[in-house]
Amino acid sequence: MEVIKENDFVELDYTGRVAGGGEVFDTTSASVAKESGIFDEHTAYGPAVVCIGKRHLVIGLDKQLVGKEIGKSYTIKLPAEEAFGKKNGKLIQLVSTAKFRQQQMTPFPGMQVNIDGIVGTVRTVAGGRTIVDFNHPLSGREIEYEVTVKRIIADLSEKVNAMLRLIGVSANAVKVSVTADGAASIEFPQEVPEELKKDMVDKLRSAIPELKGVSFNVKKSDAEKKEEQPSVVTGAETSESTKKLG
Repeated sequence: MEVIKENDFVELDYTGRVAGGGEVFDTTSASVAKESGIFDEHTAYGPAVVCIGKRHLVIGLDKQLVGKEIGKSYTIKLPAEEAFGKKNGKLIQLVSTAKFRQQQMTPFPGMQVNIDGIVGTVRTVAGGRTIVDFNHPLSGREIEYEVTVKRIIADLSEKVNAMLRLIGVSANAVKVSVTADGAASIEFPQEVPEELKKDMVDKLRSAIPELKGVSFNVKKSDAEKKEEQPSVVTGAETSESTKKLG
């Protein structure tokens, strides 16, 4: 019986709902997303790969997956404090309605807003006062996940690719190769800043301790590849040249 351990990379299918048969807020299934009215054509649906213990999932789900068996399905209920947190009264703020009007916006209950880089939800609008809740929309709510554990990932290259996606690097933007001794080479379409390289290396090594090294390179254009190819003179060409010179 194979079970999940901390630091395992696992492939999951899941659907998250507000507890008690409430609305779906997240899913790996395109059909469930369509049925629930949350389908996003820009989202790539399908099994998700996460590293257990690295907070790639809400804290309660991350912890409760440890010890679960591969190939089985589970319903996992989480209290608010292990999901999106309890409501914090300090994050419910009074904002002048005039501030919205300056931005040519008319606030209304339920409206999602971004104020000074922080996302909030308008709760009430009364005269010149607008109450905005900067808590997570699901804070204070008990939630539940239906999870199917599909497999544990052992392949080093697949782990590196998965980790890059988890830290925001598009799978289509890079090419990963891993040597026999466990070192990874990551090819980007353009040069990556040194600070970003260091951050990626730190996160990769933290999640994949067996990784022996990480190197970066830039994909060469077809023109650059052509310039690097040595000119080859065939025997026939050599013979013809000799004749002309003679």
